[in-house]
Amino acid sequence: SRKTIREHVAAASDRLRGAGITQSANLDARLLAQHVLGWDAAKLLASASDAAPDHFAHDYEPLVARREQREPLAYITGHREFYGLDFEVTPAVHLPRPETELIVEAVLASAPETQLFTMIDACTGSGNVAVAVAKHRKNARIVATDISGAALEVARRNAARHGVEGRVMFVEADLFGDLGGPVDVVTVNPPYVPEKDRAGLQPEVGGHEPAVSLFGGHNGLDVVERVVREAPPLLREGGYLMFEFGFGQEVEVEALVRSSSALTLLDLRRDLQDIARTVIARRT
Repeated sequence: SRKTIREHVAAASDRLRGAGITQSANLDARLLAQHVLGWDAAKLLASASDAAPDHFAHDYEPLVARREQREPLAYITGHREFYGLDFEVTPAVHLPRPETELIVEAVLASAPETQLFTMIDACTGSGNVAVAVAKHRKNARIVATDISGAALEVARRNAARHGVEGRVMFVEADLFGDLGGPVDVVTVNPPYVPEKDRAGLQPEVGGHEPAVSLFGGHNGLDVVERVVREAPPLLREGGYLMFEFGFGQEVEVEALVRSSSALTLLDLRRDLQDIARTVIARRT
C-alpha cells in the first residue's frame, strides 16, 4: 500500500535530523509537504493519515534533499513572512529576520498617521522594511536602495504584491548613492557580520545568503561606520536614524553614535532574546 503523507514527512524529518538540522527538522519537513500540496497546517493535520497523492514523492523528494544540504527553507519555498506580510525571497536577497521587525515598529511609532512622511531605506534586500512601512502608512513616500540589482528586482515584485509600488521607489546604490534629503527617517539593515566569523556561520547563512548582504569587513562595522557618517546629512533636524547591528556589537555601536555630533542616541532596542539589535538616534 502507498505510504501515507505522515510517513513521508516522518522519513524526511529523520533525514533532516541526520543532516544536523536539530531544532526545526519536524517543522521543516511539514512545511515542505504543505508547500508541495498547497495546503495549510490544519489541512495537513487533518489528512496526514491519507495515502500521499501520486505526484507527492516525486515533488517532495528533491525539496527535502535541498534542505538536507542546508539550503534555507525560505529559498526552497520562495516565501518568508515578515511583519505579518508574505514576501517573495530568492537567493539574491538576505532573508528577512524577525528581529528586523523592531525597525518597522520604531518607524511606525515615530511616523505621523496623516501628513506626508518621507523615508530612505538602504540595504533594502527583499524590500521587507520599506514595504511593511508603506503598507501601514498610506502617507509614506520611500526610496529604497540596494547595491544588488538582482535584489531590487525581488523588492520591486514585493512592493507590487502588496500594492505599494506607487509609493516606494527603488534605486541601485551603494548605501545612499547620491540621494538627497532631507527626509524624516533613514533606516538601514547593513551587512554587519565580521569577516573573521565567516567560518563559524551556520551553513544556511554562510553557504547560501548573499555575501554582500552579510559581511561588514574585518570587525563587521565598516558599513555601520559609513551609516553613522553618511545618514545625518540626509535627515531633517529632529529626523530619525534607525539601523540594525550584530550580536556583541552594542558597545562599539553605541560609542560610534555618541561620537557623532550630528546624532543623539535615543535607544538601543532589544530583541526577544534580550540582545541589543537596533539603534534609534535623532538628528541633532
